[in-house]
Amino acid sequence: MILIYVTGDMHGDISRLRSRSARKLKKGDYLIVCGDFGFLWEGSKKERRILKWLGKRKYTVLFIEGTHDNLDLINEYPVSQWSGGSVHEISGKLKHLIRGSVFEIDGFKIFAFGGGESDDADLRKSCWWSEEMPTLAELSKARDKLLEHDNKLDYIFTHQSSRHMKRVITMHDNDTNVLDVFFDAVRDHCKYKQWFFGGYHINKKIPPSEMALFNAIVEVTKV
Repeated sequence: MILIYVTGDMHGDISRLRSRSARKLKKGDYLIVCGDFGFLWEGSKKERRILKWLGKRKYTVLFIEGTHDNLDLINEYPVSQWSGGSVHEISGKLKHLIRGSVFEIDGFKIFAFGGGESDDADLRKSCWWSEEMPTLAELSKARDKLLEHDNKLDYIFTHQSSRHMKRVITMHDNDTNVLDVFFDAVRDHCKYKQWFFGGYHINKKIPPSEMALFNAIVEVTKV
């Protein structure tokens, strides 16, 4: 039986994929990383060796971008259609899920949307990408894709949460951005079983249907 697992921000920490939790993943399984993947950052030989190693795992590694990923490097990789959506083919079974796509994996409909608003952009001007935030065209395309599926999904994977969840977790009513508005609309109008997101460096299930993830690796269908 093929299983889907999910984890949060990795920031290039390969030890998580060598941990006891990762050893439960078997041939044919999927591991989805909710942003800040971190293994595409400087384009060094060492980094390329790690990407090759990741692509040779017995399971497939899928990731979305967060707010600490080198988008210039990611966008250099070829784009292909995979399981109903668009991906960057990184290495072997390692793929980047392009934001706004709906994928069908093992019978489940999965909506992936990476990116977000950095809270430290001013401190890292030399390694910050304006493309971390979606354009209005990308948001419109994503809405159209959701409508194609009648706004009915099984699972949602993002880096940034909805504004509602942001308030629950941070206890602050921060300034609103376009992604906040979009994700609030997704939360209000789409039917889904569970929404997983990174970004907060915590592992916390928020009933009835959201979960913040950091270093935990969890089986999607058991949450």
